[in-house]
Amino acid sequence: MSNATAAGQVLAVFQIALTKAAFDDVYATPNYEASVSNMASTTLQSDNVFGDDGGIYQLATMTGSASAGYTAGLNVTI
Repeated sequence: MSNATAAGQVLAVFQIALTKAAFDDVYATPNYEASVSNMASTTLQSDNVFGDDGGIYQLATMTGSASAGYTAGLNVTI
């Protein structure tokens, strides 16, 4: 994991889509009030990265909560 955060040659770039339920949970907590309208106007289908397939190949499995923290998991075939 240290290679993923260390400076150096970039080997791969990947974006992970997070579930709307996780966003809704986080945006319901204090200090995210200004972000609610941004999230409401952007969906995976309208996003310029995930719009082609609605994020179906990049949508992570989410566990946790806004108060405890989230873990996102995604199987990637190489």
